[in-house]
Amino acid sequence: MRRALDLIHRFLKSRYFYPAAFIGCLVPAILLLIRVYQAVYLGDGHALGVNPVQTLEHETGEDALGILFLTLCITPLRRLTGWNRLQVVRRMVGVWSFVYAFAHLSIYVVFDQIGDPAAIWDDVIKRKFIFAGMSGFVLLLILAVTSTNGMIRLLKRNWQKLHRLVYVAAIAGVVHFIWGQKADLEEPIKWAIWLAALLGIRVYFAMRKRTTTARVRAAA
Repeated sequence: MRRALDLIHRFLKSRYFYPAAFIGCLVPAILLLIRVYQAVYLGDGHALGVNPVQTLEHETGEDALGILFLTLCITPLRRLTGWNRLQVVRRMVGVWSFVYAFAHLSIYVVFDQIGDPAAIWDDVIKRKFIFAGMSGFVLLLILAVTSTNGMIRLLKRNWQKLHRLVYVAAIAGVVHFIWGQKADLEEPIKWAIWLAALLGIRVYFAMRKRTTTARVRAAA
């Protein structure tokens, strides 16, 4: 076990870690494009199921949420293991979450609403799960735009505060998933449990930091 952990730590410190994380985030898109090719050019009716648009929406939405959750896992995992090198891919992984969310939204806009702004606005106002999803996307857009080194220098301490909105985006994503399901809630509930665990860990570390700070001030 210890040898395996040492190998992981060594890999994280290598020059291959960042490219491997990038490729790992790209894999779901490649696999989905292969299925699109099979459905469109090879006439494989099973590649995207009976409702290809719904399949594409579901796959890209779930990929966006999954990669977003991986982003949220990085800091707790780093604190628990001491693998500080994980932090170098956090922004990149977060941007990949936005890319999949953008693909998810684009499929909805192009195929569901045929690019009609009035129909899209009407959907956002009348259907609460669309409103939740759009809210999450807007937050991810803000986070993606402010993920550059230039924006970090510009915002300074406010950058970290702004990027705590990633938790709000994750909540909006899970709510979007739950409200969008008409009957079977088993899958979105699993995402909700995962999110609750991540938020619980976040609260734990925040309370521990506050306690430690209070002790240091008392000792001083």
